[in-house]
Amino acid sequence: MNILICDDHKIVRDGLKQILAQYNDAFLIDEAANGREVFDLFNKVAYELLLLDISLPDQSGLDILQEVKKKWPKTYVLMLSMHPQEQYAIRALAHGASGYLTKDTAAEELLMAVTEIKKNGKYISQSLAHCLAFQLNNDNNNLALHEKLSDREFEIMIRIADGKSLKEIGNELCISGKTVSTYRSRIMEKMQLEKNTDLARYCIEYQLI
Repeated sequence: MNILICDDHKIVRDGLKQILAQYNDAFLIDEAANGREVFDLFNKVAYELLLLDISLPDQSGLDILQEVKKKWPKTYVLMLSMHPQEQYAIRALAHGASGYLTKDTAAEELLMAVTEIKKNGKYISQSLAHCLAFQLNNDNNNLALHEKLSDREFEIMIRIADGKSLKEIGNELCISGKTVSTYRSRIMEKMQLEKNTDLARYCIEYQLI
C-alpha cells in the first residue's frame, strides 16, 4: 500500500510513520501538513490509504475527505482526531471514511485498523459500534437537531459548547470573529436555542462533549 499521513504536527506524523513502518504491506509512506499538500501529492502518487486529521490549519479534514472521495473514490480514508468519536465519527463515515480513530489509540489498534481496511474496506471499533447504535436509536425517534447542521456549523457548535469565545474559535479555524458570530446565529436558529448554556446542555445530553 501507498500511504499518506496528513497532520499539521510533525511529531504526530513521525510517530504514525514509526507505527506504520511495522505494517508489512506498507510500500510507501508519505506525509502532508495540510490540505493543499494532500492534493499536490495525490496528483503525483496513487495512494491506497490516507490517514487524515480532522483539525487542520487551512481546511477542515471533513472537507478534504469529501474532496478526496470525489476525485479518488477508491482511496480508503482513516480519520484520526483528538476529538471523541461521538463528535465527528458519524459525519466522517457518512462522507465516505473507512474508519475513525482518536489519537490516544494504541499502536496495535492502528495497525489492526489499517489491516482491516485493506481487507474489508472498513474498520469499526467496538466503541464506535456503540456510538453508531446510539445514533441509530435517536434517528429512529427523530432526526437530532445537530444533524441538520453543516460540517462547519457542527465544528463551531462543539467549540461554543466547550466554552470557547468567538475570538478563540476564529483563531483556531483561521476565520474572523465576525464570521464565527454569523455561524453562531445560524446554529442557534437551526438548534432552536437562544443561549450558549442551552447549547452546552444539549451537547452534553447527546454525548457530544
